[in-house]
Amino acid sequence: MHHRNWRLLGAAAAFVALSTAAVACGSDGNNSASSSSTTKAETTGGGSGQGDTIEVPKDHKTIQEAVDAAKEGDLILVSEGTYEEAVDVTTPYITIRGLDRNKVILDGGFELENGIRVLDTDGVVVENMTAKNYVSNGFFWTGSDYYKGSYLTAYRNGDYGIYAFDAYHGQFDHSLGSGSPDAGFYIGECYECDAVIDTVVSEHNGLGYSGTNSGGELYIINSTFRYNRAGVVPNSGSYELCYPGRSNTIVGNTVYDNNNDEAPAIDVALLAQGNGILLAGSINNQIERNLVYDHDRTGIAAVPFPEEDASDVVPPASELETPCEETRDDELPDESEIPDLVLWNATGNSIIGNDVSSSGLADLASGTIALDDKSATTADLDNCFSDNTFTSSAPADIEGLAPCEGDGNGGDFEKDGLDLLVLINEQAPAPPKDTYKSTPEPEDQENMPDAATAPAPRYEGPEKPDVDAIKVPAKPSN
Repeated sequence: MHHRNWRLLGAAAAFVALSTAAVACGSDGNNSASSSSTTKAETTGGGSGQGDTIEVPKDHKTIQEAVDAAKEGDLILVSEGTYEEAVDVTTPYITIRGLDRNKVILDGGFELENGIRVLDTDGVVVENMTAKNYVSNGFFWTGSDYYKGSYLTAYRNGDYGIYAFDAYHGQFDHSLGSGSPDAGFYIGECYECDAVIDTVVSEHNGLGYSGTNSGGELYIINSTFRYNRAGVVPNSGSYELCYPGRSNTIVGNTVYDNNNDEAPAIDVALLAQGNGILLAGSINNQIERNLVYDHDRTGIAAVPFPEEDASDVVPPASELETPCEETRDDELPDESEIPDLVLWNATGNSIIGNDVSSSGLADLASGTIALDDKSATTADLDNCFSDNTFTSSAPADIEGLAPCEGDGNGGDFEKDGLDLLVLINEQAPAPPKDTYKSTPEPEDQENMPDAATAPAPRYEGPEKPDVDAIKVPAKPSN
């Protein structure tokens, strides 16, 4: 299983860097599902015409057995019950669908690795079910194109909730990710990703959303990130391919109260805690019309990501449009040519029309740290801020200094910096490793309409959203 290695400086040093920038029934016979007759759904798969409908447990006792028996275009309908199994999928262009999102439950018992894992296989859709209590991930696509997860609930899983890695042309929608030490939702190592996260809720995680070295037609829209240690955190680093993270579109989300020091966490979640939207070394992102409030540190901040023991240096701008697959065999520089610390600055980001309030350090922030006399300064980052509703910023008068149209006012980018050394001791202590096992159990979630009868067409990738039509969300009443 792929697992990220952050390779940071050490807790205090990395925390200083981030804070500085902020200133500027199972397969073994335990199946309790009842047999029920369902209506055959028309499916179109692999260009081969209509597929079959396979019912679990009527036709096959377990989900894994049904998946192994399926062919392209088939729909697997799973009846209510608890399935104590870890399902691996290697058959392309099939749909796995629960008949009731809240009553079709994959349960790992805190022993099994992944609920459903799709391995180097295209066109797999998973919808309308729950995965809980896995030691790694709830729902996981890796090396898979044309992936889709809809009406999914993932909670109390030991790494990620809903996870795509080195995968393209995908979509997560109408889903909940909760109680994961890393992130409720993750899309990583892809460019251009061609992916959409729409109408999801992420809560009680280390990070609401995390995405390392991903971007390019990647949209995070109309979603809620709350009660995590940190909200939305795209980042860069050479410990995964396709660096840096770039060109994400984050619009129309509600991001609030991501200060949860009782949530499970990995190291980076502890460092990023208390921030709403934190661009950690991720570049050229569009952050517009989000509602962001109640954060102990920053609302929206563009900050550097410091990497120790890096395997490469920051690539030149001329290489940023290179697709990931063309970088896999790139020759790495000699270790002697790589600095002890590689600083991934967050540059070229546009922060426009957001409503940001009640941030402990600053509602809006941009900055970097100086490694030597040749280091970039905050004025060099080319992050811009316009038409936001906010009270505080670091540096002061951030929209006057760095507007998204026209020239800045020529003021001082270093004015009103914070004393960062005071913040080092505010880092939350690491929680016990098994904290995720006792995170809140979510209430019942919305079901997929007509799950028993809805067609399961061949999935051809996400539709590009009409971003311009998205408005700043209204503040929730709860």
